[in-house]
Amino acid sequence: MSGGTDSSVAAALLVEQGYEVIGLTAHMWKDGSRCCSLEDVTRAQKVCAALGIRHYVVNAQDRFEEKVVAPFVREYAAGRTPSPCIACNQFIKFGFLLDRAVQLDCDVLATGHYARIEERDGTFHLLRAVDRTKDQSYFLHRLSQKQLAHTVFPLGDWTKEEVKKWSADHNLPIVPRGESQDLCFVEAGKYPEFVEARAPEVKKKGRVLDEQGRELAEHEGVHRFTVGQRGGTGVAVGERVYVSRIDADKNEITLSPRDGVMQSECVVKDAHWISGSFPDTCRTRFPYSGACTGIQAPLNTGEACPTIAETGLLTVQPRYGHRGAEAALEKISDTEFKVRFAEPQFALTPGQAAVVYDGDEVLGGGWIK
Repeated sequence: MSGGTDSSVAAALLVEQGYEVIGLTAHMWKDGSRCCSLEDVTRAQKVCAALGIRHYVVNAQDRFEEKVVAPFVREYAAGRTPSPCIACNQFIKFGFLLDRAVQLDCDVLATGHYARIEERDGTFHLLRAVDRTKDQSYFLHRLSQKQLAHTVFPLGDWTKEEVKKWSADHNLPIVPRGESQDLCFVEAGKYPEFVEARAPEVKKKGRVLDEQGRELAEHEGVHRFTVGQRGGTGVAVGERVYVSRIDADKNEITLSPRDGVMQSECVVKDAHWISGSFPDTCRTRFPYSGACTGIQAPLNTGEACPTIAETGLLTVQPRYGHRGAEAALEKISDTEFKVRFAEPQFALTPGQAAVVYDGDEVLGGGWIK
């Protein structure tokens, strides 16, 4: 519980439904954080008091530093763009906190996430929320069967407007603070300074190049850039150019016109599948054939490559906020797979998560390599 609207309403709904509920708040970061500070502890305590339930605070600062903050810094220093909220869900909210909930003899952990869980024949499936504008399933794709079995999302079938209205109608003591897409532990616009404070060696001059390898300018460190970035490059060349490549080893940034940032495929590492194994469906059963021009051919049939319409491709979302795009998967190993998009995509960014959907269901995903 952060003391915010979503987690507070989730707790209140469960109390109303007759469950024995306790509030758990993880203190993960210093004061001034957006969702895990001592200020949030106080907010959550007020809500729990109003609901008449117990409230516990657990200190997760060391774990948060190890699993979320330190990797965040390492990724930026390596020229990649991390998604720390995914790691926080995997290791803190549904790892550290779930373990504490079990120790407190709880059956399940409930949160205010907008997503749904369904059990079918003993297997748990993660689905998008009813409110697509608030859907957070992308950030939950690394949860396991064990974690899903002990998790509930009371708001999965609700819209954000319904949640706000319910909170107001029931007079929950919530102090609105607005929605934010920024990270809870870094001040907006201060990512480079945060990384430099923890890894001073990243602040060093390097070259900004065009596609032909010509030097256009100098930069102050690769951690200041992400693939697809247009502004802040310090370069004006008479046309719109974007960061198309970050080479941390050479300390170089490459800029390209938009066409140079469009890609039809990417390799994804550290694959995680919610079912426990690579998807075995008609949509992904087609091993790639060298004769195929992008869509996978059926195995040992001698048939021509099927069209996109015939294969019925999966949807891959290469970053949060992306609508998702049709794609076929090619398994490389147990930990890597290739995504082949039906249409070129803008800025497939190393370090971001590529999450695989079959309709509304999250199959899993991994990190763009």
